[in-house]
Amino acid sequence: MADLHFELVTPEKLLRSEEVYMVVVPGTEGDFGVLAGHAPFMSVVRPGELSIYSNLTTVVSRIRVEGGFAEVNEKGLTVLAEQATEA
Repeated sequence: MADLHFELVTPEKLLRSEEVYMVVVPGTEGDFGVLAGHAPFMSVVRPGELSIYSNLTTVVSRIRVEGGFAEVNEKGLTVLAEQATEA
């Protein structure tokens, strides 16, 4: 499957801009996974852990996020987080 373009942005800076396999985001209605080709989607992000996968089973990074928004569009996934720290 094609890679997903992922960006993580805080008010201070762009923390990540990379091609990944999948990202699992802590949404207010539950965690959701985003793969390449996902339908357009927006969600409020709740405090929790964002997981970045390099393939179906390998988590390469976990990032603690504190609120914000996630948007999936034809370009990929963008998470605008109020705060984010590597877990």
